Amino acid sequence: MPSIKRLTIIALAASAFAGSAAAQELAPVDQPPAAKGWKTETVAEDLPQPWGMAWLPDGRILVTGKEGTLHLVSGKARQAIPIEGLPQLFTGGQGGLLDIVLHPADMSNPQANPRVYLTMASGSGSENRTLLVQGIFDGKRVHGLRTLFSVTPGKSGGQHFGSRLAWMKDGTLLMSIGDGGNPPQRVGSMLAREQAQNLGSHHGSILRLTAEGKAAPGNPLAGKQGALPEIWSYGHRNVQGLAVDPVSGRVWASEHGPRGGDEINLVEGGKNYGWPLQSYGLDYKTREPVGMKVVPGMVQPLVVWTPSPAPSGLVVYTGKAFPQWQGSLFSGSLAGQDIRRVALDAQGKILKQEKLDIGKRVRDVRQGPDGHLYALTDEAKGKLLRIVPQ
Repeated sequence: MPSIKRLTIIALAASAFAGSAAAQELAPVDQPPAAKGWKTETVAEDLPQPWGMAWLPDGRILVTGKEGTLHLVSGKARQAIPIEGLPQLFTGGQGGLLDIVLHPADMSNPQANPRVYLTMASGSGSENRTLLVQGIFDGKRVHGLRTLFSVTPGKSGGQHFGSRLAWMKDGTLLMSIGDGGNPPQRVGSMLAREQAQNLGSHHGSILRLTAEGKAAPGNPLAGKQGALPEIWSYGHRNVQGLAVDPVSGRVWASEHGPRGGDEINLVEGGKNYGWPLQSYGLDYKTREPVGMKVVPGMVQPLVVWTPSPAPSGLVVYTGKAFPQWQGSLFSGSLAGQDIRRVALDAQGKILKQEKLDIGKRVRDVRQGPDGHLYALTDEAKGKLLRIVPQ
């Protein structure tokens, strides 16, 4: 496998088209001020280690549980939903049953049995990978499950599976894949984090797939020698929030840095987001900077948070419940136990930041069809919360 020195040369050459203008180093944000005029309502309780959620056409919500469960939430009632034919689930560390989306074409027909897409860690502690699977929800169970996509290469350990899903306006599906883990974790002969600059690996990238899990036509790196055709962007550490603006079509990602340096990026196809050559974080063990803060040809984040709030689910808010928040990004926070609002102008530039203190680790944030924000708390018995005006 190539050395990190050679990877640096490859990465710089591959991303030279990102622009020749000198990038400006960002000033990390510590604690944004508190947002006002909101409160939480508990929609459902005792959800086992919830991770992702998706609305059915009739307004009910499917919620995944990291240990392999699926629950149907209707009002305050919840019901366990069997998943038939799930591949071997790996639940060590950060692995498990993770994100969930429904096929957008099925959302307009309440009579349809919607296609359900799930991401999951599969395998064992010594050999595992992220999968994308699809099944049919018939109102009582998810069945007909099939594996649409499998990450290559496999890895060991329980770190950095990525796994957020988001539909683009053209009907293609974005899927985030983590870099594989922290040093001394290795994938083959390389440190796992170096995989993010290896276009022959899915690790450390955002993929763009068809609804059948194939490489989407027009992927910008598909014709590059040695590059996997599914890769849409690369140089990511561990994207845990992924959102497509339904108005502009812009793609946003929230990403875990190492010690400090969590990021929000405006993601474009074919671009290199720098990890581990460009970073605002420190190595966990050595406390030394990982890479440099600015590397020519690599895309700078738009937001950097230090210390790390550990970002989770991400959404662009378009609802009417909070007109003053329309167009803002909302990022869940695990370590910070809050939801961070990043206000944007019409061109996607940052205006300001503020936070909604939840007091619990927040695993996912979504907008419901009623125009309210919803959040899942990351607990053994998690809660589904609704954010409403105070």
